[in-house]
Amino acid sequence: MPDHLLTLVPASYVLLLRGREALLQRRHGTGYMDGHWVAGAAGHVEAGETAREAAVREAREELGVDIEAGDLELVTVMQRTDGVGVPREQRVDWFWACRSWRGAPRICEPHKASHLEWFPLDALPEPIPAYERLVLEGLREGGLPWDTAYGFAP
Repeated sequence: MPDHLLTLVPASYVLLLRGREALLQRRHGTGYMDGHWVAGAAGHVEAGETAREAAVREAREELGVDIEAGDLELVTVMQRTDGVGVPREQRVDWFWACRSWRGAPRICEPHKASHLEWFPLDALPEPIPAYERLVLEGLREGGLPWDTAYGFAP
């Protein structure tokens, strides 16, 4: 048996897009990346759930909008780690773009987010986690490869 076990944590991120603008929320009160601007909705994929289903659920829970699963456009799947020593945790994140939804986006979890705003892709706020900035800049520049990696040694 190996001397360490690797945990793989799956999550889905939803970027609502309005033309060349993305809806971002500012984290607040969570103790993790508070004050950072992040995807409008994001969260872990739950047991028995697909990444696409998680994206639909997270958009409803965090933004109060209904998304048809078929309206989600896969931007990239990112494998990432903190890259410190021998990582014991890696993440696999599905980043989805969505241009069509029902309802007006709003903060549905005020204990986790303080602001919700539209930002032009060429005028993003600070701070944004570097791995999310990579995705947003990829959207601005016209796309990303289907798979990306972040935090690994070159």
